[in-house]
Amino acid sequence: MNANSSADSKEDIFRKENFDVNTFEDEIRIDSLCQRLLRMFYLEMEEEGRSPGEAGRLVWGADYFLREFIIPDRRENIFSPHSGRVRQFAGNWYIVKNLEPNMEELGTILQGIEAFYEYGKKIGKVTEEVVEDVRRDCSELDYYRRRIDTFWLIEGDGYSAWERECSLKNHR
Repeated sequence: MNANSSADSKEDIFRKENFDVNTFEDEIRIDSLCQRLLRMFYLEMEEEGRSPGEAGRLVWGADYFLREFIIPDRRENIFSPHSGRVRQFAGNWYIVKNLEPNMEELGTILQGIEAFYEYGKKIGKVTEEVVEDVRRDCSELDYYRRRIDTFWLIEGDGYSAWERECSLKNHR
């Protein structure tokens, strides 16, 4: 196999349709593909001059979003998330799934998500529309801070109203 064939076959594994989630077996396969893609993303961040620590932090944020939320929870193709998916993640899922949700950690995750989708556009896997949607949602830090603060203030049956404001039930 020549170098071009190897590069072509490597590119083939990252075809968008290879990230469609229909079965549990797909989920396992896609998780593995995603790990490989995130390693490439890490190397790209280093090539762009980011320190290993910064590159690792960005990859960690993207990894958490993709491999904990998008693939297993939403069962969605990582290259074509529904519009507003980052908002659902940051404004609801992250908050209820973590013992101590906080803006420092969430901000790091959001930076990684945004960097990953910019990388996805750079390598031709996502559209500008997806990147713009992700950028918009990642920039809403005050909204997420308020969501975390109001989560801790929930009393009685107040959870339902809190959840409805940024529901995970939309676009399942």
